[in-house]
Amino acid sequence: MADHKLLPLAVAPLLIASTVLPASVATQGLRPVSAQVALLDTEAWGMGGSGMPIPSQAVIDAVGSRYIMPNSPIFPGQPTFPVDSIHPLFTPEGLYPITGTKSLMLDQSLTQGVQILDATIKERLALGHDLVVVGASQSSTLAGLEMRNLLALPADQIPTSDQLSFILLVDPSNPNGGLLSRFGDPSLPPLTVPSMGVTFSGATPSETPWDTAMYNIEYDGFSDFPRYPLNFLSVLNAVLGIAFVHSSIADLSDEQIAQSVLMPVSDGYGGHTDYFMIPTENLPLLEPLRFLPILGDPLADLLQPALRVLVNLGYGNVEHGWDSGPADLSTPFGVFPNLDLGDVLTALGNGVQQGWQDFISDLGSLPSLPEALANSAEALGGLTDVVNGFSAALSNGYSSLLPIADLVNAMLTSLPAYNVSLFAQEIASGDLLDALLMPLAADVGLVTTGLGIGLLSVASAFNLF
Repeated sequence: MADHKLLPLAVAPLLIASTVLPASVATQGLRPVSAQVALLDTEAWGMGGSGMPIPSQAVIDAVGSRYIMPNSPIFPGQPTFPVDSIHPLFTPEGLYPITGTKSLMLDQSLTQGVQILDATIKERLALGHDLVVVGASQSSTLAGLEMRNLLALPADQIPTSDQLSFILLVDPSNPNGGLLSRFGDPSLPPLTVPSMGVTFSGATPSETPWDTAMYNIEYDGFSDFPRYPLNFLSVLNAVLGIAFVHSSIADLSDEQIAQSVLMPVSDGYGGHTDYFMIPTENLPLLEPLRFLPILGDPLADLLQPALRVLVNLGYGNVEHGWDSGPADLSTPFGVFPNLDLGDVLTALGNGVQQGWQDFISDLGSLPSLPEALANSAEALGGLTDVVNGFSAALSNGYSSLLPIADLVNAMLTSLPAYNVSLFAQEIASGDLLDALLMPLAADVGLVTTGLGIGLLSVASAFNLF
C-alpha cells in the first residue's frame, strides 16, 4: 500500500528575488507570456508562509528549483525567473488557530507582514535592485495586498514592469477560486470574522503592470474553493484539501508540475498574470480511507471516479475541480451550476464503471499475506500512537479547544449578520430564490470550512499528525 501521510499545515515560503525581468519560453496556446530576458546583478530575500517565519534553506531550494529558476522549464511556456541568491527575511506568518492558539490572527499577521514587505521592496529598489516577489499561501495574500498599496502610489512612484515581478503559489486570494475572494468579492456584503481575526479581503489584483505567475492546486480549499458551496461533498473535499494538498506546493515532482494547465482569461484582459492550475491525482476526501491497511486503496479507487464527478459539480463542471471561468476575474460563490443533467448522469455511469475496473485491478495486485499483516501491524501501531497522543493532550489541558469556542462565537454572531446582509441584498435586486439560497450556500461553505480548520488545528495541537 502507498505511504499516505497528512501534510503539515505550515506552508511554503514567500521569496523576494531581485532580478531584471521574468521570462517564459512558450505561449501554452491561450495567450503569450513574458519573453526570456538575461539577468545581470540579482539578489533575493525570502519570507516564510504560515507557521514559518523564517524559511529553511531546503524549502527555499525546493521553491527556487521548481518555480523561480528551474534548470530548464518544467513544461512548455513555464515562466522562469533566474536569480543569483535568496536570503531569508523574518515575517510573523501567524494564522490562528492553525499555527497555534497563542499565535497572531491572520489580519494582524498580514498587516505586519505587508509593512515589512513594503519597506523591503522600497529599500531594495532605492538601492538599484530589481525584484521578483514570490509568495505562497498567506504570503501570496500578503503580496496581493502590497500590490494594492503600490498601485495606489502616484504614477511616477509605481515600480515599473522591469523593476518588479511576482510569483504567487496556492493563493487564498486567487481571483477565481481563493477562499478570501470567493466570500470577499466586491459584489457581496463585506465579511469579517472578529473572533477568528479574519477579513475576507478579496482578490489579488490582476490588472497590474508586473509580470506575474500564479500556481494553484486542484481541490486545495484555500486557493481552489468550490464556486457552489451548497455542494457539501465538494466543500468537505476542499477542507481536506487544506490538510492533504495545500502544503504540497514545494514538494510536487516535476511530473506533477508538468501537468499545469494555463487558465483562460477574460476577453481584452490587459494585465500580465499567467494563471496555472496543477491537477490533483486523488480526491482529498478519500485520503482518510486510504490509511486503512490492505483494502484502503482498492476501496478508495472504487469510489473515486463517480465521487469525483459529484465533487466537481461544486466547481460547475464534471471534468475537473476548478471553475472554468476567466481566471483573472474575481468570482463570488453562487447557488447552482448550469449543467446538462444528461451529461452528469453519463459521467456518473462512466465513473461507476471505471471505479469497478480499478477496484478489480487493485485486488489483483494486493500484497502477499505476510506483507499485508506487516502493513496492518504498522498501521495499528500508528493508531495507538494517535490515541496516546490524544489522551496526553487532554490530560495537559483544554486550551487547544479554544478555537472551537471562537468558531461557535462566529457562527452565532458574524455569520447571522452576514446572512441578513445577503438576504437584504438579493431581495433588493428582486431575486427571492437567491435571497433564500445564498445565505444557505454561505452557511454550508463557511461553517464546514470553519469547523474543518478548527478540527485540524486541534489535531495539530494534539500531535495527531
